Amino acid sequence: MTVLCVDDEELQLQIRKLLFEDEGFHVEVAQDGARALEIFRTKKIDAVVLDYNISGMDGLSVAEEMKRYDSHIPIVMLSGTAGALAEKTGCVQAWFQKASSDPGELVRVVERLARQGLDRGNA
Repeated sequence: MTVLCVDDEELQLQIRKLLFEDEGFHVEVAQDGARALEIFRTKKIDAVVLDYNISGMDGLSVAEEMKRYDSHIPIVMLSGTAGALAEKTGCVQAWFQKASSDPGELVRVVERLARQGLDRGNA
């Protein structure tokens, strides 16, 4: 499975990349919304892990554009204010508090959602 990780903080992006690679995922990375959308449209992506605060455009705008392109791909949003934002959109399948989330739980949720997305996409 391939996960697209999007974050404008390079260190956070590299940590997430290593985390998912250690669990057997292929990982694509982007540091801004425009690059994330380019990768999303040109490569086979099974799930997206997206920071809410990224350069160029906010994470919700990127998520909404991704869903217009392919509604089956699950999106997990990372944010410092996940609870408040979670109510604002239906295009994100899971929200994680960026600073306090368990990395193992993030991987498990992304894997479960990606498998569900694959099942819906093949239906």
